[in-house]
Amino acid sequence: MKKVKKENKEKIMEMIRKAGDPNNYKISWDVKGVPYKIQKKDDIEKGGKSRASGSQFELKVRKDLESQGRIIDKWTNNIEFEKDADNQIIPQTGKMIISRKYNPFKKMLIIGTGFPDFISIKHVRDELYSVIGVEVKMNGILSKTEKEKCRWYLKNKIFSRILIAKKGEKRRGIEYVDFNERYG
Repeated sequence: MKKVKKENKEKIMEMIRKAGDPNNYKISWDVKGVPYKIQKKDDIEKGGKSRASGSQFELKVRKDLESQGRIIDKWTNNIEFEKDADNQIIPQTGKMIISRKYNPFKKMLIIGTGFPDFISIKHVRDELYSVIGVEVKMNGILSKTEKEKCRWYLKNKIFSRILIAKKGEKRRGIEYVDFNERYG
């Protein structure tokens, strides 16, 4: 990494001093020595705790579905849509892709970041199986893109149903909401 230019460092440190105590901020610098991201350390910590509690809730949902006699696996696919000139997705252009994310810190590809989170299979009778997708959201709210992905999966008969698992009203409860019932 190149050394930070003194005038850039002084400029950004002055901005931080105006915002508050410089010990409460984390600054990310680009290769030219220019700051490109200023984050409060409290926000960084809060984000880490949110990711951890989300992962714990995801595990709890998985165990709950397994206790209901369903076979659960991580869904590793996603849907990719083309976008128009206004950067809006075009729903009929959807295609299924393998979902991978690159982690630049660990310098590795992370597989298993698909949408929805899980595929759930249960034997019904003879050679008939129930195959549903399960998306885990602590608040139960899907984004516009996630709703379009769910519609695409259902329209193309990839899943017979899609459930959204969210925290229930009770302290440790899990509530399952059918996508079609909520978003139609």
